[in-house]
Amino acid sequence: MRRLSGVLALLVAVLATALVVPTTADAGPTRTTAARAGTTALIGTRVIGHTVKGRKIKAYHVGDPASPVKAVLIGTIHGNEAGPAKLLMTLVTGPPIAGADIWVVPYLNRDGFTRHTRRNAHGVDLNRNFPVHWIRQRGTYNSGPRPASEPETRAIMRFLKAIRPTYVVGFHQPLFGVDDSYSKTHAFADSLSTNLGLPLKQFHCNHRCHGTMTQWFNKRLPGGALTVEYGRPMTLAQKYSTGPAGVLASLGATR
Repeated sequence: MRRLSGVLALLVAVLATALVVPTTADAGPTRTTAARAGTTALIGTRVIGHTVKGRKIKAYHVGDPASPVKAVLIGTIHGNEAGPAKLLMTLVTGPPIAGADIWVVPYLNRDGFTRHTRRNAHGVDLNRNFPVHWIRQRGTYNSGPRPASEPETRAIMRFLKAIRPTYVVGFHQPLFGVDDSYSKTHAFADSLSTNLGLPLKQFHCNHRCHGTMTQWFNKRLPGGALTVEYGRPMTLAQKYSTGPAGVLASLGATR
């Protein structure tokens, strides 16, 4: 009976998340009746910018706005790495969260997600387009004609400057690990590694780590940013159970 209840709970989480996955029609939650009644984590939604094709980039606010621990969790920076977005939307659609003030941006590169491609509609790799250690790259890692040339890059930069979070986590696939490249995020990386069941690694992008979101944030803002890489594919537990729980535990939050 206990096992059956667990399966049913997982199915409910899957169905709830499926209802808010963006499509080309721009689906996504706003202030729902359930949220106003305090039965889901969502307390607000903000459009932080638009993609090249004009699609809205949404940030979902969950948790406790009064908490000194502020986090921004970003998914689908690369449009073909959308598995972690399910994990992030589970944070939005599940029960209320206490202990941390969290903003979730599950689909930053919505044009790439719609087309199942790494790059945005201009053919730019957003995670090579930030204005720190930027160099001109072409091909798979096309960095754009200049730093921060892309509307998606500028949108998330504005948002992070406004929020000034304690932690930023960019979720990717498929390298399976938690980045431990930055001394300022070592303790947080260690906690994520333990709670998510992913090994600590240092990601060097085959010597192409130029103009990344974490490089820009760690250089320009006081908080700490790091990368979490899941494998491909992700398990259901990683998307809907151990992943969301591990992120909350690492932030000192509960639900």
